[in-house]
Amino acid sequence: MKASELRELSSGELGQKLVDLTQEFFNLRFQHATDQLENTMRLRQSKRDIARIKTVVRERQLASSRES
Repeated sequence: MKASELRELSSGELGQKLVDLTQEFFNLRFQHATDQLENTMRLRQSKRDIARIKTVVRERQLASSRES
């Protein structure tokens, strides 16, 4: 998922997507630890998606603090 796609989402949607991806990342780590994960690239992609969401959320926080 691209950052431009994330910027179009509302804050509530971003929060929900962050919760979902965090849960997915936990499950992927668990599968990896038990040698059930076939595609280890999904771990890396999940981490990057979580970081992108957190970046967009932080950008919005900084933008709102500048306006105040």
